[in-house]
Amino acid sequence: MRMYDLIMKKRNGEALTEEEIIFMINSYTKGDIPDYQMSAMMMAIYFRGMNEDETLALTMAMAESGDTLDLSGIAGIKVDKHSTGGVGDKTSLALTPMVAACGAKVAKMSGRGLGHTGGTIDKLESFPGFSTEIELDAFEKNVNEIGISIMGQTKDLAPADKKLYALRDVTATVDQLSLIASSIMSKKLASGADAIVLDVKTGSGAFMKKLPDSVALAEEMVRIGNGAGRKTIAVISDMDQPLGYAVGNALEVQEAIATLRGEGPEDFTELCMTLGSYMLVAGQKAENELQARGMLQEVIDNGKALDKLAEFVQAQGGDPSYVYEPDKLELASIREEIPAPAGGYIQSIVCDEIGICSLILGGGRETKESEIDLSVGLLLHKKVGDKVEAGESLATVYANDADKCRQAKERFLSAYTIASEQREKEALIKKVIVPSSWNE
Repeated sequence: MRMYDLIMKKRNGEALTEEEIIFMINSYTKGDIPDYQMSAMMMAIYFRGMNEDETLALTMAMAESGDTLDLSGIAGIKVDKHSTGGVGDKTSLALTPMVAACGAKVAKMSGRGLGHTGGTIDKLESFPGFSTEIELDAFEKNVNEIGISIMGQTKDLAPADKKLYALRDVTATVDQLSLIASSIMSKKLASGADAIVLDVKTGSGAFMKKLPDSVALAEEMVRIGNGAGRKTIAVISDMDQPLGYAVGNALEVQEAIATLRGEGPEDFTELCMTLGSYMLVAGQKAENELQARGMLQEVIDNGKALDKLAEFVQAQGGDPSYVYEPDKLELASIREEIPAPAGGYIQSIVCDEIGICSLILGGGRETKESEIDLSVGLLLHKKVGDKVEAGESLATVYANDADKCRQAKERFLSAYTIASEQREKEALIKKVIVPSSWNE
């Protein structure tokens, strides 16, 4: 088998076989196929596309290119959740303890953030002493005993995806549907969960800006997951404005804790309830979404969800007192308001610009080597549809550098549009992609 022949086959619009895709991925991972040939293949795929069988074969080949987690030592159905990422997306911090408090087993691998804000691991490290660098036996023990554990991704998890993504990033072949879907799902499948609930974002703060594109990606990932024998569902949620009000690591942790107390923002709480309901059904802890939602509300009302977060933090070396006293979390020393330049109603927010404000302050990474300042960020006071008076605060900036604070404030104002007419608020949940086998 020659890579030259496979490139020509795909260039001519023909479908690659499973055997050919496995050969290509394994050979590239080992270094037997050079970057220039794989670049040609990625461009051929970009223009010619891949059918469903090819996309599944590519995903499985990448998932099996390195380590795959064997979670058979964990009793019961293991459920996982994945978000395509957005601004203020602290969902795992509140969602996973809610679901675990209802009896489901949440075994999750997470990464660090690259972009506007930190990833789940960065946010969790706001708790002094917390670590996701744990061995697999400790990971399994925590899931078995307390129902939840989150560990960092191992370097040998889907190594083909890491190589391919780096190549696509510099050859203008990132935004191809099959390649995006297989990249995301290869890591999820290698992580070993039995059921996967996907949170696919859409809007100005999302990877996919337009709803039809987000729906197409969600459908592709659901097909892959179920084709690989994992119960998979996708929820498409709005990211045309930040999720909740907090943007920045420690600030988002405080907001997640408030949500577990039943005091969280309406949109963020609703997303946790929606995703959590499907996780409980997938984990066979509830018969339907309505029953699951009632269970989630109960563990918030009786404090068990908050206690589960404290238990989880303590099990991974963190100080659980911060869960009950979130004001102890370190926040930046400079706090400045951003006054509204005019009165009216918030018409729109360029969501990814708010994320860039957090990045300017030091709350995100421009490169993998960047150090994150967990204490900085923004706390919004006005969102789309809200009325605002001239001079009223749109947000509070938390900064440790006066010049960065000034830059973030200027950028923030350019992201807000204020108009005389009130705009109707958009629905948070745009669509749910449910496979035909969901209720079997």
